[in-house]
Amino acid sequence: MDRRQFLTAGAVSGLALVVAACTEADPSPPPTSTPDSPAPDLPPSGAGDPVVTGTVAEGLNVPWAIAFLRDGSALVTQRDDATIVRVTPDGAVRTVGDVSDAAPRGEGGLQGISIGPDEDAVFVYYTTARDNRLVRMEFDGARVSNPRPLITGLDTAFNHHGGAVVRAPDGYLYVAVGDAAQPDVAQDVNALNGKILRVDDGGRPAPDNPFGNEVWSTGHRNNEGLAFDAAGRLWASEFGQDRRDELNLIVRGGNYGWPEFEGESDDPGFISPVVTWPPGEASPAGLAIVGGHAYMAALRGRRLWRIPIDDASGESDVGDPRGLFTDTYGRLRAVAAAPDGSLWVSTSNTDGRGRPAPGDDRILRVAV
Repeated sequence: MDRRQFLTAGAVSGLALVVAACTEADPSPPPTSTPDSPAPDLPPSGAGDPVVTGTVAEGLNVPWAIAFLRDGSALVTQRDDATIVRVTPDGAVRTVGDVSDAAPRGEGGLQGISIGPDEDAVFVYYTTARDNRLVRMEFDGARVSNPRPLITGLDTAFNHHGGAVVRAPDGYLYVAVGDAAQPDVAQDVNALNGKILRVDDGGRPAPDNPFGNEVWSTGHRNNEGLAFDAAGRLWASEFGQDRRDELNLIVRGGNYGWPEFEGESDDPGFISPVVTWPPGEASPAGLAIVGGHAYMAALRGRRLWRIPIDDASGESDVGDPRGLFTDTYGRLRAVAAAPDGSLWVSTSNTDGRGRPAPGDDRILRVAV
């Protein structure tokens, strides 16, 4: 397979693309299927096809990120009321804490979450009245408490917050920070916006970072999904502006081009994405990798993208992406690999840009 798979779609006006990419807007009609109906773009009996096996939980408030505990339950951030809930596999939902200084607005609020290796701490990314920040909170299994700021002063705006947080096999935290609608900052290696950061649990730069600070990679516009594959490589989903959304394979010190280019570039100083989509088919959010496939949630695209990746040999080739559950559940935001081998996927229909169905927002269980 060619490493760059460029997908095409029907014509969309330039204005509509700008609105969709920049604001996650969804001008399309609501899904016509019932929540548990078969996905229309899947064959009815194909072996190995992912299938939604049920609803884990419902009635949630913009569930933005999902992080699993060893017992199979998950901590889920709710963006717009800045609370963290614990969701068990059998559907019990219990609030374990809130973030008192969060100030949700626009696309910001309580976003990414990662659980410490001993499950005695959580790391969350959120918006305050004056900045975006990464904070460590204690977790005793029942409550989160005692927030301690690790990285503060990240520029904030109505949109382009980034927000994904993931723990790597090397033990460090990787944090996606959006450009806060200031494109030029993404090329400044001394600024933290428009970057992917790599830090320890105290928020300090990892010692072998490429620029001597927190920055791991540059040239990003708005990454909302980060995931590691079986080979230990980092992948990131990224909102484009008005032409191409992206899936990128992230390397140390890599420059991913924003705002100098969007999508593919022939400039050897920049790294091109491995897959692109028109914004109407994507507006990519959460990302998870299971069994040699990357699964990327799409907001405006209202589907789950399944992208074959070669995570055994370490090659950057990808197979043909395939859209799953298109228009069946509305906007999809979080996707996480559960301990039992399934995926948990959240809807995002109560975020002001979707059309909620009864029970929204919900978390779906997908067998892959």
